[in-house]
Amino acid sequence: MAPPRHWLIFMADGGRRSRLLVAYENHGEVLSERTSTSRYFDLQPSGLLSALIGRLVVEWSTDTINWRKSGHAAAVLPIIEIADPKVVLFPGFDRVLITYAELQSVISDARYGGWRTALGSVQGIYLIADTSTGQLYVGKADGGERILGRWSAYARDGHGGNIALKELTGLNSAHAAHFQFSILRVFGPSVPSAEIDEAESHFKDALLTRRYGLNRN
Repeated sequence: MAPPRHWLIFMADGGRRSRLLVAYENHGEVLSERTSTSRYFDLQPSGLLSALIGRLVVEWSTDTINWRKSGHAAAVLPIIEIADPKVVLFPGFDRVLITYAELQSVISDARYGGWRTALGSVQGIYLIADTSTGQLYVGKADGGERILGRWSAYARDGHGGNIALKELTGLNSAHAAHFQFSILRVFGPSVPSAEIDEAESHFKDALLTRRYGLNRN
């Protein structure tokens, strides 16, 4: 029997209260790990219900088999609370380091309003690291797009139209879950595109992303 595609993990929160902790996507059985008594599955973090992580609290049932629920059984658990979102403070441009799932929250979650204000105010050079291979991609956000606009495109489709990233996500639509985002340098909104192009080229050379990474130009 094939297990469900999405798995939601809840943590006991006192009494019968259970709080949503994390969501995973099942990418199939790892057949090489199968034994006579156990099966293993490739679970990867999912952006499913990301806005409710840590906020959704349900009342767990008291039936005998109580450690897991099918989707149908879980759907009828009473919702006790959806806590107000806790504001996530922007750490500063030089300390941004987020996963793809976190990026999706930055773009859409009310808790990250300060992040969106900051990222929407600057042009810049950013770095995407593929944590599954170590390969790097240097990109730029200039003109009216700003970093927020550019990163919003990645949040939508995982590749933002970039050739090499599109190849990776084309082979596996879930591959974007491996991407990690950071900022290398920021520029004010009035800095000309030529100066940003020069900085982008410098970081591509310094990080060897044309030779060994994911930049194609």
